[in-house]
Amino acid sequence: MPRRGCAHALAAGVEWFRRVAGRAVCSGRAVIGGGLSATGGSGLLIGALLAVCAVGPALSAAPLTSGPQGVQGSRNALVIAGSGTMSPLVKAIAERFRERRPDVVVDVRPRGSDRGLQALRDAQADIAMFSRALPEGETDLVGVPIARDGVSLVLHRDNPVRNLSSGQISAIYRGRIGNWRAVGGEDRPIRILASEQGRSSSELFARHFGIDYAAVPAANILTDNRQRLQAVAGDRGAIVFMSIGEAERAVEAGQPVRLVAVDGIDASSRSVRKGDFPIARPLTLVTRGLPRGLAREFIEFAMSSSVTGLIRQLDFVPYVD
Repeated sequence: MPRRGCAHALAAGVEWFRRVAGRAVCSGRAVIGGGLSATGGSGLLIGALLAVCAVGPALSAAPLTSGPQGVQGSRNALVIAGSGTMSPLVKAIAERFRERRPDVVVDVRPRGSDRGLQALRDAQADIAMFSRALPEGETDLVGVPIARDGVSLVLHRDNPVRNLSSGQISAIYRGRIGNWRAVGGEDRPIRILASEQGRSSSELFARHFGIDYAAVPAANILTDNRQRLQAVAGDRGAIVFMSIGEAERAVEAGQPVRLVAVDGIDASSRSVRKGDFPIARPLTLVTRGLPRGLAREFIEFAMSSSVTGLIRQLDFVPYVD
């Protein structure tokens, strides 16, 4: 990036990161172009601003933009598309945001993380919801995690299996173990209920266990968390992975499902909060370039302590206490 362009990006970046990341990320992380910073305000600020300079032509081509003007072209509207896991949280944040900005319309569209990024790139969304860290090489994107979540295995409540090792999970999803009796359960076939390939939870799960997700011997492919919960609630032989937050809410609502420990570590939001649970991810709001205007105002609000209670209420783990 030429020096003048870099100086322009730095000037814009200093203002925003000092106001937001330098304050809030003392308890969390900020992401730029796929990089996940170490915790800490000053180190984050320096690393973030260096990353802005490193983006080069990508930010020069579309600097400091947040996508379209919003719903029906209104400047008082935001379109936020992406992760289905994040959708209930972002909708709740949007409702609270509108208490201070009743003139604003926020349209939250659950489409899946990758489709949310595509909508952002196609100027069909102002902000994308992305339920994992940004991939390396996404240098034109700026992402800010607003909460943390884990991906857990969920069984029917009457399945006696309480814990699975990483080796057992890998063997199940590779088709090498096909009966619950092999892992201490009943003599019953294991039915894998899988999510669509390309979903953020699928990619995180497959990467963690070293699985070729396309080769998973799934009994059924289910598109969203609600369908997966309904399916496992009606099948004592089923196994499914999904958001810990979503699964905990289902248990609290009385659905006959149960989260399974992994390598002896409880699958719970508390384990994610403590940093113990091995399959965890950030819930990230993403813009093209540094956010501006209403998009930046919304993201700042979503990073603030004003929404900490909402995050906990939905069984996710806040970055800011």
